[in-house]
Amino acid sequence: MQSFPSDVLNQVRIALEEEKSRVASRILELSAQDPYSDPDRVNDNAASDAEASEESNHDRYQAMVDEMKARILALDEALERVGSGTYGYCVNCRTMIDTDRLAIVPTATLCSECERKKGK
Repeated sequence: MQSFPSDVLNQVRIALEEEKSRVASRILELSAQDPYSDPDRVNDNAASDAEASEESNHDRYQAMVDEMKARILALDEALERVGSGTYGYCVNCRTMIDTDRLAIVPTATLCSECERKKGK
């Protein structure tokens, strides 16, 4: 199996690590904004409508954090593929993933054809 040149893989690795760092920072920001992260919240005897609003906001923040954690997992998996020399190859059919696709979705694990088949 042909592999990407090492200088290209190094650039990909750097870009993936930078993206991972940005996502991790965003998780910290979102966690700090979560109303449930306020330690004074437990002692607050807020009205039920305020409690409902806090719960709704907490659910929204938690969904965003969960999405960001999934992104970090995908980035970690892409970094593992870079390290093992399998980055850029479809995990299903083992053909090389189009570089334009990788430029848009650097964590892609499927070629366009396998992605299309998966969507059916």
